Amino acid sequence: MQSQEFRPTPEQIPGQQLEYPGKQSDMTPQPDSDLSNYRPANKLKGKVALITGGDSGIGRAVAIAFAMEGADVAILYNENDEDARTTCAEVEKREQSCLTIKADVRDFASCQQAVEQVINKFGKLNILVNNAAYQMVQEKFEDVSIEQFRRTMETNVFGYFYMAKAALPHLNSGDVIINTGSIVGKIGKGFLVDYGASKGAVHTFTKSLALNLAERNIRVNAVVPGPVWTPNIPATMPEKMVENFDTDPAMKRTGQPEELAPAYVFLAAQDSSFITGALIDVTGGQLSS
Repeated sequence: MQSQEFRPTPEQIPGQQLEYPGKQSDMTPQPDSDLSNYRPANKLKGKVALITGGDSGIGRAVAIAFAMEGADVAILYNENDEDARTTCAEVEKREQSCLTIKADVRDFASCQQAVEQVINKFGKLNILVNNAAYQMVQEKFEDVSIEQFRRTMETNVFGYFYMAKAALPHLNSGDVIINTGSIVGKIGKGFLVDYGASKGAVHTFTKSLALNLAERNIRVNAVVPGPVWTPNIPATMPEKMVENFDTDPAMKRTGQPEELAPAYVFLAAQDSSFITGALIDVTGGQLSS
């Protein structure tokens, strides 16, 4: 837990490298994702949410925030059983039900089965959060392999399409889809060429799907994070990049998962009933224009 007045400065983040995909419990310092600074207001009471990449980082913080707001939560994750159990325990600590689903969003049948599990347990689905993502830093473009490019696109673009397609038959008027974009998808990064391209696609997918589903009153929006201290950072970047991470935003520090979660709550709740097709930047002042 970190107070709102104190967040780690880049100088307080030591160089480190974790084997991909990285466990949140192995990070130094620990990401702030327990929502101890958050004050809920019953905004999602009775709702059911499915969050991909929900085992750690932003996904964990969103799961906890949704539970604090009264939603039951399903988290879909690919590898880290320990992180998934921790997130589920945090949701249940808030007296909401949690379903863990181990699956790969790159496979459409697995996405369909995941949604079916949610429906079988909870009887409905109101909120889909597409958050699972893959990135791997390559400082030279020649080092971005065909296999890496395919994995990035299949996880970050195909996976979002698959989950939306699987969930849509169960979504009704007033339900929502929230995608996780990235400031990299707006401004680019020389060492994240494939990731930046995939997140640019997520932004356009969000806007296009919002237009397509507007007549059904199903809203589609995206949260666009700047640099955030999650397992993806030490697991996909060389140690020299992780040390003193990150000074690019105007606020001169990395964000914490807890600081992203309220944006997802806002887009999931009726408070944002007149917002669709929006890209909500939460970047610490790292601006795209």
